[in-house]
Amino acid sequence: MAAEGVEGEHGDAVKPRRSAPITQPYGPAPGQEGDLHLPERAHPPVVVLLHGGFWTMPWGREQMAAVADDLAGRGFAVWNLEYRRLGAPGAGWPGTLLDVAAGLDHLAQIAESGVDLDLDRVFVAGHSAGGHLALWGAARRRLRAGPSPVRVALAVGLAPIADLARAAEARVGGDVVAEFLGGVPARVPERYRAASPMEMLPLGVRQLILHGTADDAVPIELSRHYAEAARAAGDTIELVELPGVGHMEYLDPASDAHAALVHRFVTLASEVQPAAHPVPGLSP
Repeated sequence: MAAEGVEGEHGDAVKPRRSAPITQPYGPAPGQEGDLHLPERAHPPVVVLLHGGFWTMPWGREQMAAVADDLAGRGFAVWNLEYRRLGAPGAGWPGTLLDVAAGLDHLAQIAESGVDLDLDRVFVAGHSAGGHLALWGAARRRLRAGPSPVRVALAVGLAPIADLARAAEARVGGDVVAEFLGGVPARVPERYRAASPMEMLPLGVRQLILHGTADDAVPIELSRHYAEAARAAGDTIELVELPGVGHMEYLDPASDAHAALVHRFVTLASEVQPAAHPVPGLSP
């Protein structure tokens, strides 16, 4: 077996062999499942991935499969999460959000079953609509009557739709935001307050936003406005603007956009590690 995180002759990290992902349900409905990718190292930090596609069918978690495999090769456990999407029964408000909450909390059951996971270092990263879900999921405990069994250490939005009201008004994705929440902001304002990260500020979770300046699907102005509001509300947030990057590069493990994500994951995993659990093998 290749050594974890060692350097190859050209300076690239040698990635260990690992088993195929394991698909696990977290609920009874179709779509309530995820793929668990495990690295060959003990007590790995966990990355939860949430795909984009404007919350709609047919786009699914296969969009993030290559990213999940790459991150597992770098020493992270990866939970590539599916959720009910528009076009499926129960999707939209509130079903899709409840799926994300249940999927995140299911990590505790996975750990209790004997899978070695470091639940002190859970990072949630989502692309586009999945970026909205990642930010929402990180702060979901504010909407619960009791504590959540899994706390998110870092929420990452990759070209996220972080402000649902502004996105609806700008018709980002056409009318999909209104379809997702069952109406425009003036009609169902309480849903926007409960579902939009912008309305939930401060999230109380460290945040990282990556957004390309050439994104023609989700305008970078949404992230600029959101980051400014998050800072003003007291959140710790970093906005990384990627010159010339469009909307889909994050799905390619060979892209500069993915490299920027990996660099920050490795750095932050080392920053938040408990003293009892060193982090050998994490590869930039």
